[in-house]
Amino acid sequence: MVCGGFTCSKNALCSLNVVYIEKLLNSTWSLMSNNTKGELEVRLDCCGLLNNTLGQRQFTQDWFSCNAPCKDRRNCYTCGTMMLQHATEALKILGGVGLFFSFTEILGVWLAVRYRNQKDPRANPSAFL
Repeated sequence: MVCGGFTCSKNALCSLNVVYIEKLLNSTWSLMSNNTKGELEVRLDCCGLLNNTLGQRQFTQDWFSCNAPCKDRRNCYTCGTMMLQHATEALKILGGVGLFFSFTEILGVWLAVRYRNQKDPRANPSAFL
């Protein structure tokens, strides 16, 4: 069964809430090598993933091994916060695109209903529809 653009975009946005994105980030962060974490921290200018009670030991290890420029300025955000902000912006754009296409689908249905039973003016008028 094919779903409309509005339904699909609404369901996708509802299913991708902050809790699921945090679980995804936590599971991938633990699989990354220290070199990859370091490159990500330098590129995003952040240290550690999320500073919460469940991952406090991992966060302190990441904080001491962080080489990001923000650590020298003592004004660092966590990488999880930065990635969640990027994901929120991407989901807003995705929702807007989904709504645009859903409204064009509604316009297409309205046009089909409006013009579906019209006769062709070039056709033979004595012919049966």
